[in-house]
Amino acid sequence: MPAPRSVRAAAAQITPDLDSADGTLARVLETVREASRRGVELIVFPETCVPYYPYFSFVQPPVQQGPAHLLLMERAPSVPGPLTDAVSAAAREAGMVVVLGVNERDHGSLYNTQLVFDADGRLVLKRRKITPTYHERMVWGQGDGAGLTTAATRVGRVGALACWEHYNPLARYALMAAHEEIHCAQFPGSLVGQVFADQMGVTIRHHALESGCFVVNATGWLRDEQVRAITADEKLQGALRGGCHTAIVSPEGRYLAEPLTEGEGLVVADLDMALIAKRKRMMDSVGHYARPELLSLAIRRDAASTVVPWPSPPSQETALPHPEGAAHE
Repeated sequence: MPAPRSVRAAAAQITPDLDSADGTLARVLETVREASRRGVELIVFPETCVPYYPYFSFVQPPVQQGPAHLLLMERAPSVPGPLTDAVSAAAREAGMVVVLGVNERDHGSLYNTQLVFDADGRLVLKRRKITPTYHERMVWGQGDGAGLTTAATRVGRVGALACWEHYNPLARYALMAAHEEIHCAQFPGSLVGQVFADQMGVTIRHHALESGCFVVNATGWLRDEQVRAITADEKLQGALRGGCHTAIVSPEGRYLAEPLTEGEGLVVADLDMALIAKRKRMMDSVGHYARPELLSLAIRRDAASTVVPWPSPPSQETALPHPEGAAHE
């Protein structure tokens, strides 16, 4: 699908509702409406912002996480379901591509899932984070390669990765090989401190340069009272501050607007799609700069399944031979 020459994109830094199942979704829908009033054609929300990122898992020992984990599971949406219906309708009404991070409940498991809705409301990509990071492994299951690709949307070819998946160069290369034009990055925000924000800036700018695409990155924001509600331990509260770097980067590695590091808001920028060809003319990682006869990537794209067809019984022609010395008819 040919991309328009210019795309108005937004990265949303919003505060989740930690006290209800639907509060954050309501905030997402209102943010879509606000962005629409500003002429936005693509919006990206933070990692698993619906219903909220599992901050508790970073500051609570596993033996204490049970109640918070069960509550998150209770509030987490299924895909498809009422959540996807609501976001689909909002995307269609606004004529906007929406990239949303959710905790997806699949029966007894939770997954870090990224959803891409096209401007006509269709859900065109659902992918699960392939390896939850560190503390997240207590909360989410592992994803698969089914979503390691791009989706053709009204604004161009869109790809997405979550947080430290950006430190998996083969995952990033899979999206480059699918010729992504706009990369949607999602991080939790309000985590680890300034060092996390600093690393994030390096990471998204490097991917923009290496892939020759735009990067739209969104992080979440916790208010002080929310930090105190997650943990009363003042020594641990610092681990739930900082780490916000909502930003938009060009294929030349330049910020197209001032990154948002505190508070809520939208970072909005117009993407000149001609910059993709300008960058790739000099360095196309999956084209003239690639050496597939030396280095190549193998991807298993089928969705993970715990049930596979049992092999059919061997035919007469492929039956196993009789053991040596056994009687023959």
